[in-house]
Amino acid sequence: MKSRRKRPAVVAFGGGHGLYAALSALRYLTTRLTAVVTVADDGGSSGRLRDEFDILPPGDLRMALAALCGDDEVGRTWATVLQSRFGGSGPLAGHAIGNLLIAGLWQQLPDPVAGLDMVGELLRTQGRVLPMAAVPLTIEADVFGADPNHPDELSVLRGQATVAKTQGEVLSVRLVPDRPAARPEVVASVQAADHLVLGPGSWFTSVIPHLLVPELADAIVTSKAQRILTMNLVSDDETHGFQASRHLEMLADHCPRLRLNVVLVDPSFATDDPPLERYARSLGARLVVENVRMRDGSPRHDPHRLAAVYAELLNRC
Repeated sequence: MKSRRKRPAVVAFGGGHGLYAALSALRYLTTRLTAVVTVADDGGSSGRLRDEFDILPPGDLRMALAALCGDDEVGRTWATVLQSRFGGSGPLAGHAIGNLLIAGLWQQLPDPVAGLDMVGELLRTQGRVLPMAAVPLTIEADVFGADPNHPDELSVLRGQATVAKTQGEVLSVRLVPDRPAARPEVVASVQAADHLVLGPGSWFTSVIPHLLVPELADAIVTSKAQRILTMNLVSDDETHGFQASRHLEMLADHCPRLRLNVVLVDPSFATDDPPLERYARSLGARLVVENVRMRDGSPRHDPHRLAAVYAELLNRC
């Protein structure tokens, strides 16, 4: 009797909607899935809870848990509940139910990872969700032209919510505190992985920060796993006017030691960008151009298309 092939161990890095898209695709391919999530959000419900209780911002962690909920009626119900927000104008207005659930467990359990694991058990998630660092982080960015009244000046912007909405040109980002410690569970998951998937997501506030945590960056750079970079479908406020090749340049600037195996990009974002393949090769990667956009043309990744491409990439390694 032939033994069944063991499913691959995959670690996906990011935050918010970008990581949600990657997880929604990868969950079709393996249950040995770990989401490593940025912990620098300081806006909305997450920012309020972070400030009031001095905890990791739960919002991006919540979204990752929702993406990994079971694909049955119970799982879909839990995913909807996690993402639902209170209305009205009272003190709970705007809070996501999932954020309050996570924050409540953290009041009872001193270890944030233990709390997240308990939520995962409650929801029967198909994978594990981990914070990329042991403490809440703040993002600082050097931005050219952030002040419209002084378009030729360099400014320092502080806070993920502020950086994410800037209309200036982001030149670089850093974390505060500098050189934060990674969670040991994250480092262990990277070391045990068969595949690492970075992106898509907000480039300066969700993708690059993983490479600014020294222990995590070392684990990624020295890993023997296949490293796949999933590009965004369009530039956003953080990368306004950037072509895909400029995204790769920024990645290399922040982590010169990084080498990739695959850069995955939708044809719509690879058009009229001659340097793109050269930049991919400079990172050690082959450029894979595949349709991963929603069929209606909206700038969102189609989980089924993305899963099909990931399946081919994971099987080739």
